[in-house]
Amino acid sequence: MRLRAVAVAVALLLPIAGCKAPSQGALTQESAGAGTQLPSGSGFDFYLLNLSWSPEFCYSHPNAAECAAHPSFVLHGLWPQNSDGTYPDSCSTAPGPSNPSQFNDIYPDQGLLHHEWQAHGTCSGLSPDAFFLTARSAFHAITIPPTLSTLSSQISLPPDQIVDLFTASNPSVPRESFVVSCGHNFLTAIEVCLDKRLHPIPCSAIRSCRANTVRIPAP
Repeated sequence: MRLRAVAVAVALLLPIAGCKAPSQGALTQESAGAGTQLPSGSGFDFYLLNLSWSPEFCYSHPNAAECAAHPSFVLHGLWPQNSDGTYPDSCSTAPGPSNPSQFNDIYPDQGLLHHEWQAHGTCSGLSPDAFFLTARSAFHAITIPPTLSTLSSQISLPPDQIVDLFTASNPSVPRESFVVSCGHNFLTAIEVCLDKRLHPIPCSAIRSCRANTVRIPAP
């Protein structure tokens, strides 16, 4: 697992994945939600959308609200990143959304929502509502492959085959925009690199899983 994922593992999860992608595979300000602004001059280079494989999270967090529904992939976060491999973190102490319950569909745990805002949202250049509207749109833009969304028993796959599944389910997203994250030869997340307007871009600065195969336990 990448060091970043270890650092934020306690702040995992969100809603059940599997929503349909827009036909263009990219988002606009309008589709991100009313009032959302997607700035071009914020102090980072691109976004990393992290969709965590929930069984790995729920194994160590059995009482988490997100685990009751036995989801497959869940939204961990939308993280500002830099092309040199660094990333901004906790850029201000600005308060989060005034009505966090409006984002219960992606962050049922209010503690997680506030963590994601303080650690990542404050570095986005967006208001709290705009940041979470953008995260919601990015999350819903990725279709989860049926092989994984309906998994009923543990399987093992090479990372490249996992990327193949996502590419087949998201034909408008380039293969180079997907990265597999793993830990101890278990799948931990699929990550998607997006520009500031949420168009897919190559993940040249993100390290991918180097395991020959990874185990994927059923939700």
